[in-house]
Amino acid sequence: MKGRTEVAIWVAVSLVIVYLSWKTIKPLVTPLFFGVLLAYIVYPLYSRLRRRFSPRESAAILTGTMVGLGAAFLAFLTLISIKLVNEFYTNVRDVLLWLSSLQFSETLQTFFGQVQAQIVPKLADYVSSFTVSVPEYLLQLVVFLFTFYYALIYGERFREFVLSLVPQNQVPLLAEILDRADKTLDALVRAWLLLNVAKGFLMTIGYVIFGVGDVYTAIIAGLLTFLFSFVPLLEGWMLWVAGAIYLYMKGSLLGALGISIYGAVLVSPLPDYTIRPLLVAKDAELDETLVFIGMLGGTWAFGLKGLLLGPVILSIALVLLKEWKKRTSNGGALN
Repeated sequence: MKGRTEVAIWVAVSLVIVYLSWKTIKPLVTPLFFGVLLAYIVYPLYSRLRRRFSPRESAAILTGTMVGLGAAFLAFLTLISIKLVNEFYTNVRDVLLWLSSLQFSETLQTFFGQVQAQIVPKLADYVSSFTVSVPEYLLQLVVFLFTFYYALIYGERFREFVLSLVPQNQVPLLAEILDRADKTLDALVRAWLLLNVAKGFLMTIGYVIFGVGDVYTAIIAGLLTFLFSFVPLLEGWMLWVAGAIYLYMKGSLLGALGISIYGAVLVSPLPDYTIRPLLVAKDAELDETLVFIGMLGGTWAFGLKGLLLGPVILSIALVLLKEWKKRTSNGGALN
């Protein structure tokens, strides 16, 4: 009886500690996840640097490079964003003025006037809320960089540590699970990067072909397509839709229709639901439907992180299902 009481107390204390630990790291899950993910992506480069430098020096070089590139890119993106916001506001205002000049009912004209009057306050509120959130973003950036740095240094030890947590007879199964997760994640990252680069290039070509702005605008559109393609729901369709609206307002109905078909078929959303699952399934040796469900369901459940977590989780579940089927068919217990 006394032994059971002690076990119950330890279980209760452990659950409380686990719960408090989760509450502690929950606000930082996103920077932790992407810090580990980026370390995973650049780990081959880190391995090469270690041939000439110590592990900490190699990790510091890559972290410093990330900070420098990130700062330069952020400054570049800020300048672009300011220009895009100004152009967006001007275009929306022109559209509303044009709508207000048409012969609509008095109710609709009043509605358009109210929308126009609220644009500037809404933009100001958005900028204010973003400014207030800057300290939080900076904290997440610091966590991201520290995670990236230490994930590079202790990456090799992590696998050994995980394997040491299970009984010896379960090590082969856990090793298979880790290998499957690694293979799936590697396929996801490669397909993600390859497809997003292709989408950015195709969007640039599309802007040039259909005459949406000058070459500089086309390059910016390609860059933004590449970046937006990492964000579910946004993707690259925002850029071809913007180009179609621009061409339509200039009076080029065929151009607007052409870039819409071009963008939908070659940029987004069609490649996201056809080419991407095929690339991942081929490299990870998984079924295309499983990859598609993992991407869609994972994004729905976990947000941006789920785009990678979903297929990985389902691939691990497939390993466990095969192991369970093998052991039960042999009449063995799961131990």
